[in-house]
Amino acid sequence: MGRYACFGLFLFAFLTTAPTFSSAQITPSSGSQSSDEESGPASSGDSTGDLENSGDEAEGVKKPIDGVELISGAASFVADLELERLWFETPAWGWITFFSGVGGGIAAGMVLSILFNGIASRFRQWEAKEALATFFDKLSGPVCLLAISIGTAIGLSALPLSESLQYVTGVLIALAILLALFWGLLNMVAVLEVVLTRRVKSTEGKLDDQALPLIRRSLRVFIFILAVLTIADNVFGADVGAALAGLGIAGIAVSLAAQDSLKNLFGSLTILFDDPFQIGERIVFQGHDGIIEKVGFRSTKLRTLTGHLVTIPNSAIVNESVENIGRRPTIRRLMNIGVTYDTPTEKLQEGVKIIRELLDSDDLKGPVHPTVDGDTRDPIVYFTEFNADNLGILVVYWYGPPDYVAYLEHGHRFNLALLDRFEEAGIEFAFPTETLMLAGDTKRELSVKMLGESLKQE
Repeated sequence: MGRYACFGLFLFAFLTTAPTFSSAQITPSSGSQSSDEESGPASSGDSTGDLENSGDEAEGVKKPIDGVELISGAASFVADLELERLWFETPAWGWITFFSGVGGGIAAGMVLSILFNGIASRFRQWEAKEALATFFDKLSGPVCLLAISIGTAIGLSALPLSESLQYVTGVLIALAILLALFWGLLNMVAVLEVVLTRRVKSTEGKLDDQALPLIRRSLRVFIFILAVLTIADNVFGADVGAALAGLGIAGIAVSLAAQDSLKNLFGSLTILFDDPFQIGERIVFQGHDGIIEKVGFRSTKLRTLTGHLVTIPNSAIVNESVENIGRRPTIRRLMNIGVTYDTPTEKLQEGVKIIRELLDSDDLKGPVHPTVDGDTRDPIVYFTEFNADNLGILVVYWYGPPDYVAYLEHGHRFNLALLDRFEEAGIEFAFPTETLMLAGDTKRELSVKMLGESLKQE
């Protein structure tokens, strides 16, 4: 494969680097020329007319290059190569070195190609080594071409080449080496794709699946453009700097006219690499609470809990804080259970004990003792507050996994069980009220003594 590629590169360079030759002007042969004695003075007028006619012909349109001129230019180029001198003046050791270099390069290229393919086949037996298998497989071709190019360059160094032939062979070798290097670099995109594909499979979101083709195509286009510019500058001597300067000026004009679009584009790249959320996750952004439906190059689509679709520019997302509810490990519930102020201390302690028993019961225990980062989060139940209208018992527990519907169902069962147990224990829940103390209330007897009666008793 590398041998045919090298031959094709040599042929391409030969055709593209052949110097242009100015066409030789072929003038028709004139008739028999008269001697000076025969022409005499009368011929001066005719010569003046001939000069005028020749001037008119010079000012006319140049004739197109015909086949004779092309053959003449090609013959001149072949003559500049001095192939005949190369054949007869090269000593025997020079030819031996040349063919040894070329043959050694081909042999080394074939051996390296077979070796790399064998290593790739061995690594493919293990799924975890797929990236290494792709690495050696994709490098077998470029390494073969590089070895042939280096071997040919070593062989040519032993030949007495003419200046023109040195230029042509130098261009061929440089072109082959650069193409081998960029060929290998382009194939490395496939290795990166294997690594990223494995990472994408390990994630549940769909954002990475959309980004992978974009990364692959962008890298290949970038490497191709870099290869063209490098070869044009270093091999063919093109003025790449002027072209890049023109593109830079045009790029500035475009960027000024499309500032907002570019901000959103870079915002989408930031979302891609920073990964603040995935498609399908619930977030809160600037008061909008909903599920991510799509992340595009310009905006992100958010479906709110009420069913409305909100379109958010990507530049706004990267500049503001995003609350990702979908990635919470648990759902925390915080309750303040208030009992009346006339609850005895024993009953208050019994109420705390009842709540702890419920959260530790077989029916309710499992989800409220989750393990997060290796730590088990147990429920918290304490008598904490003397509020204005109740005695407050603080209850905190974490529900996991964070399934909101299952969390509501668990809370429903806990609330019903708590009502039943408090009613059985005779513990009353408090609520904001104003109590009027009346003398006739047998449960709250009020003794009202008038000042006059107390004085009479004295």
